[in-house]
Order: sequence, then structure tokens, then C-alpha cells
Amino acid sequence: MKQYSAQYIFTNSGQPLKRGIVTTDNEGVIITVEDTGGLPVERHSVEFYNGIIIPGFINSHCHLELSHLRGKTERGKGLGSFIEKVRSSRDTGTDSILSHSEKADNEMYREGIVLCADICNTSSSFGLKAASRIRYINLLEVFGIDPAKARKRIDEIMKVADSCSKMDLPYYIVPHAVYSTSLPLFRLIREIGSGNKVTSVHFMENEGEREFLNDNSGPIAASYLKSGLMPSVPETVVSHSDAILNEMTLSGNLILVHNTFSDRETIERVIKRGNTFWCLCPGSNLFIEDKLPPVYMLREAGCDIVIGTDSLASRENLSIMGELKTLQDNFPLVSLYELIVWATINGARALGETAYYGSIEPGKKPGLLLISDIDLINLRLLPQSSVTRLI
Repeated sequence: MKQYSAQYIFTNSGQPLKRGIVTTDNEGVIITVEDTGGLPVERHSVEFYNGIIIPGFINSHCHLELSHLRGKTERGKGLGSFIEKVRSSRDTGTDSILSHSEKADNEMYREGIVLCADICNTSSSFGLKAASRIRYINLLEVFGIDPAKARKRIDEIMKVADSCSKMDLPYYIVPHAVYSTSLPLFRLIREIGSGNKVTSVHFMENEGEREFLNDNSGPIAASYLKSGLMPSVPETVVSHSDAILNEMTLSGNLILVHNTFSDRETIERVIKRGNTFWCLCPGSNLFIEDKLPPVYMLREAGCDIVIGTDSLASRENLSIMGELKTLQDNFPLVSLYELIVWATINGARALGETAYYGSIEPGKKPGLLLISDIDLINLRLLPQSSVTRLI
């Protein structure tokens, strides 16, 4: 049995506790959470920290398979250029991909991540995930703009799904993005994912997405033409909101990733689906497009927000703390408490994993993190603020 205390404990099951005490068993399961009323903790067996204790972080969007592309892409070149570089560089050999993925998995663990929604295009990461200290929800991603090849794309991803199933790893089949999925492929994915508990899609990440959906023109179309991927007769969805409301499964939770160019009208339409979470990956957005999503607009609309890191192809590390600092710096009206909610309990809700993760409550095993070097008077992160895993 172990006991932990700090200046504040953010349990996510009530107001922050000042100098509360969390008792766990030796496996990290929460036994009790004690409100001391803010009185000094003087028990011999209690480990006291000058910071804030929170539940483990939840990474609601990652691409572990792209970890070998760290430092291989250029900043600020836009989504089209970024995708071309990833497409031309991603197949560098299974051993290289696996070794870099293992390193990234260990880095995420040290950064306090306990649960991760990971995009998979192949089975290369399944072995390390089976042995990882992080729990992974595997989102098997399908893409293809050629309607004639829709069935082929499904057959390919079903082989990946079979590998995942044999290793007893949780998975769901999901589309990549609205602009990269033909209408026939969307409908096949919807059929296969009719019982999904979790679905995700890259959403409004680039300004040119609307242009491509409107008349198959713009920078995304140019990228497809350059790569020889543009079909002679494209079949796409009408709009982003049409894709969400009419061409994707309405089963379970939906995670919309990036939202960099989301507008009020689309937000108001899509939110009617219910069970929808808006994932922010600000580090990646700044790297690719030098633009951040409309965070204040999403909050005003009542959107449930979660946090992701995206991949090492679009940022230097897979740090949720780094993402929170970026958000606080650019959206100072968002409180630290709210940021922690986005990075913990909201992620657990989005992934259907609240039984064990996201909050510090008896019976759960959420992991415990300590945020140090923080402004404890105003409860704000500082440039030097860091996170340490306690459990």
C-alpha cells in the first residue's frame, strides 16, 4: 500500500483537493481518496509533493507507425507536401519501423501516457503493443480515392484486422479522412464498422479540403495528380458534415481529429450526431499548416475536447504536456483544470475506457502523474513545467 499527496490533486470526480491523500495498492489500484480540507499532511507514510497530482494522460490520436519519420519532413509546407513526403518515406523496412516505434512507445510511457488511440495501416506495431505498459486502442485506417478500388482497400485492411484479432488487441476499422476516402469506400467502412465503439477520422485539417470536395480541384487534387492517384471519375462526399451524418457509422463514439479549419456552421451541424469528441493536436497543426484550431469556438459550442499528439513525422516528441503548454500559450482563457480534463477523463470517455482510466477514484487504475515547477498560485503551466510518473 502507498500514499501520495501534493499541493493539489485533480481527481476529475469533483473539485481539486488541496493536500488530499490518495492511497493505492501495490498494483496502482486506487483504494481511497481523502479530502484533508487543505490541512498540512504530516503522516510518516505519505509521500508529499510540491506540485499537482493528476490521472495518467490519454493520447486520443497517434501514429506510432510513423515514428521512424522524425526529422524527415519540412515544417510549414502544408498538408499536401507533408502527405507526399510521408507517402514516399514511410516504407523503410520493418526493422527500422519497429525499432523507432518501440522507442516512441517508451517515450510516451515516460511522458505519463497510459492509454492511446493509435492509427494503424499495417500490423507492424502489434507485437510491441501486446507487451507495452500502455493500453492501445487500435484504429485500423482505410483510405483510397479511387472508387474502383474500394473493395480492394477493404480486403487489405481485413488482413490487418485478422492479425490484430489473433493478438487479442482491441481494434476498429475507420476511414482516414473525408478528402481521402471515396464514397463507395465510405459506405463499405460504414457497413464493417456498424458496431464500432470508437471511430475516428482526420477532419478539416486543411483549407483545401472543401475545394476538393466541391469540384475536385485545389492543392489536394494537385497532390493526387502528381502521385498518379487521381481517378478519372472521382466519387466523393458532398461535404464534411454530410460525411459525418450520412456516410459514417452512427454507432459508438466518434473522434474528429485536428479540426484546424473547422467553422461554426459545420460544428453546429456535426455536433447533432452526439457522442462526438474533437481532438486537438496543436503541435502537429503548427508544424504542418502553421495554424491552430478554433479552440474558443469549439468550447462555446459545447464540444467535448480531447488531446492527441499525432506522429513524430509532424512533431519532435509525443508529449501531452507539450500540447497542453501550446494550448495554454495560445488560448490563455482555458484553465489548467480544463486542459487536464481534456487530456485525461475526456479521452477515457472518448475511448470507452472510464472503468479504469481518466479519474482518481476507488477501484480504478488510472496511473498517477505529478506536474512540477508550476505556478501554484494561479494554477498555470510554466515553460519549465514537467510531468513525472508516480505510478
